[in-house]
Amino acid sequence: MKILITGGAGFIGSAVIRRAIHDGHEVVNLDALTYSANLENVASVEGHPGYAFEQADICDRARLEAIFAGHRPDAVMHLAAESHVDRSVEGPIDFVQTNVMGTAVLLEVARAYWAKLEEPAKSAFRFHHVSTDEVFGALGEDGEFTEETPYDPTSPYSASKAAADHLVRAWGRTYGLPVVITNCSNNYGPYQFPEKLIPTVITRALEGKSIPVYGDGRQVRDWLHVDDHADALLTVLKTGRLHETYAIGGDADHRNIEVVRMICAELDKVAPGNTAHAEKIEFVTDRPAHDFRYAIDASKVERELGWRPKVTLDQGLAETVRWYVENYDWVERIRERGFHSERLGLVKA
Repeated sequence: MKILITGGAGFIGSAVIRRAIHDGHEVVNLDALTYSANLENVASVEGHPGYAFEQADICDRARLEAIFAGHRPDAVMHLAAESHVDRSVEGPIDFVQTNVMGTAVLLEVARAYWAKLEEPAKSAFRFHHVSTDEVFGALGEDGEFTEETPYDPTSPYSASKAAADHLVRAWGRTYGLPVVITNCSNNYGPYQFPEKLIPTVITRALEGKSIPVYGDGRQVRDWLHVDDHADALLTVLKTGRLHETYAIGGDADHRNIEVVRMICAELDKVAPGNTAHAEKIEFVTDRPAHDFRYAIDASKVERELGWRPKVTLDQGLAETVRWYVENYDWVERIRERGFHSERLGLVKA
């Protein structure tokens, strides 16, 4: 396939691109190159004949129409989004603009393009919207999210992604656009921008700074290695049933403080300091409306499509820590752009 991937210079999008090119697909990487985008993430495929890059904002309809007309993709995988909860607390309108309005514009452009396709290209076309488990809100001490879980978003970020999910379903039901949606758990792995939990812990520890943990650190997340996620997304795009939703998880539920201590133990092995890294842990004021627990039941995607995660959390964290230690120049170049692991999400409830 020729896949138009929005947000392809981001963390998850770039992993999908690297995997798609490896699997023999052609890729058009559409990215606005906002603060967390990084074309270094796709440097390994930049010279490949099946790869093309287009800098564009998904809210720019005319630009999108030109890209669709010029590249004529067989499918769209929509990952472009503002994605950091803390930033959504401080600046929610940017999230509404990109995640809601941008998705609506992209849907309209894709619909107009799809409507004019000749068979069999029209029947083969897919619009795959990549979303998050955060749209479901928070779980208590037990239970798991499924594809049937009611939406109950908490943060401006999760609300904007929930809105985007609803728009995609509406375009599928109203106009017949061939859509599929996936909702994933927390991703981690190489090339993740150092504002999320795992890369923040690693990079701050390597810099000798304190390691902030929100609240008491008892919040639970299901951790999914980004390469497993990329494999799942391409599997759903190729073989998922239209107008269906698939929940994708890593089968690795852990409390945040447990994950932080696991990272510190790995750092003690590969980048030991004068003291154990865990001694740098500092519990800080929790962010407003911090969801307590996420967990995903991914049995549907395993049952229907044969996908299941391959990377255990122990393996993935060890690999991720080593990657950041060995590629710290990648982090330093981000620092040169003005990002210094400052704490976000300081707005009080």
